[in-house]
Amino acid sequence: MLTKVIEQAKIDHFTKWFERADKIVIVSHVSPDGDAIGSSLGLYHFLNSQEKTVNVIVPNAFPDFLRWMPGSKDILLYDRYKDFADKLIAEADVICCLDFNALKRIDDMADAVAAAPARKIMIDHHLYPEEFCKIVMSYPKISSTSELIFRLICRMGYFSDITKEGAECIYTGMMTDTGGFTYNSNNREIYFIISELLSKGIDKDDIYRKVYNTYSESRLRLMGYVLSNMTVYPDCNSALITLTKAEQSKFNYIKGDSEGFVNIPLSIKNVCFSCFLREDTEKPMIKISLRSVGTFPCNQLAAEFFNGGGHLNASGGEFFGTMEEAKAVFEKALEKYKPLLTSKS
Repeated sequence: MLTKVIEQAKIDHFTKWFERADKIVIVSHVSPDGDAIGSSLGLYHFLNSQEKTVNVIVPNAFPDFLRWMPGSKDILLYDRYKDFADKLIAEADVICCLDFNALKRIDDMADAVAAAPARKIMIDHHLYPEEFCKIVMSYPKISSTSELIFRLICRMGYFSDITKEGAECIYTGMMTDTGGFTYNSNNREIYFIISELLSKGIDKDDIYRKVYNTYSESRLRLMGYVLSNMTVYPDCNSALITLTKAEQSKFNYIKGDSEGFVNIPLSIKNVCFSCFLREDTEKPMIKISLRSVGTFPCNQLAAEFFNGGGHLNASGGEFFGTMEEAKAVFEKALEKYKPLLTSKS
């Protein structure tokens, strides 16, 4: 059995919206990851089964390794079909904001969503939600937004209506947001949910292969190149990897090719903190990815030095400047956090 994480009053409130709504739009954050797409499509399949008119809209493209997911072909990319997307957003009865908690996280879509007369609900698991939704289901202790979608559907009394396709999407989101259940995944209820998803007929081994073992040759060579240039900081139990735009071009980089790179240095003995700096291909900035093991607070460092945030062991941020300047900021952060990084506890 699952504990009742979501307050009953919020379940009842959303159920009333759901029963009255015809047109529902689901939106998620810029550069959508597995949890953004998994939670969005998980909810999409459920709402479709209830004969609602449902559209999923994301700010820009998502990685190729998620394109196998049922329903992914129906996702609307805002940066390509802005006028049509704006119309859908403006005409929606309900807008479901998934896996983000601040309007800036949906980039150019923010104005349209903010101005829409629709009732808005946030379903998310990041710290410090902003106030732009009437219903806020925000639970940072939960492993993924996809897990919250499962909990919501079940609490509404519709477990039997979760299809195999919806279950595949929810599982993918849960799997990718915990690094294949290697961090933020010690809650036994996660595995109860997995068993329930398996009862829907999903093949979790096949899902793992589709997400993690279908990369291109050039992606594998890129990984080798990035690791060959890795910097290790033994005095801080940390490691840094970087990737410039020129290097991405050299290896025919496509969105998602560097997914998971930031986790690799954590396999080095004694390294408990890893940073990946990547020049963005769409905007003049550097994307920051941070991962840790144990109790080192990635999110605290991300907020203080890189205008970011996230979870204890998995966070991100942005830096506007050169790669060398970003490295200097990272090394400054290491100095400040050295006592925590070298603590034995």
